[in-house]
Amino acid sequence: MRVLGVDPGLTRCGIGVVDVTRDRKATLVGVTVVGTTADEPLDARLLTIARAIDEWLERHEPDVVAVERVFSQMNVSTVMGVAQASGIVIAAAARRGIPVALHTPSEVKAAVTGSGRADKAAVTRMVAKILQLETAPRPADAADALALALAHAWRGSAPGSPSAAGRTTAMTATALTSAQRLWQEAEAKARRGR
Repeated sequence: MRVLGVDPGLTRCGIGVVDVTRDRKATLVGVTVVGTTADEPLDARLLTIARAIDEWLERHEPDVVAVERVFSQMNVSTVMGVAQASGIVIAAAARRGIPVALHTPSEVKAAVTGSGRADKAAVTRMVAKILQLETAPRPADAADALALALAHAWRGSAPGSPSAAGRTTAMTATALTSAQRLWQEAEAKARRGR
């Protein structure tokens, strides 16, 4: 599965692509951060992001796009910028018929670190470890985009997850990393709690 993850924002929009195999081995395909400045007009900033997203979707042809869900406890101006950038990404994927999934920051943190309360440094370290990178992706927006892609790929293929229902696989719980096992356990608890 090829996933394009996006950490949306007007000032810095992280874009990362990973390939994840059925046994959950992940490989970095590419990562970048698209930047705009606050003194640019809003339409120009959104156009910059739209062009970058279009280029990455065309170049990498992902199976799915994973976008960070707008977090309501941010300040209003931050929420607006994130929402505007998210809309650009979602529309670009929709034009190409690529499915889009939204994930909260805590879901992503839990998927890659085992804790929904992990800080940005912990997420960055785990992304580098999972992808076997010699250098951690910088800035944090780059690591966050990759974390989104990883979280989606693992969640979508996790044994017992809705997308894996009815699918037979040789993968067992022993093939999972500790973060993946914690994610699987959290999903099971959430289903039981409904």
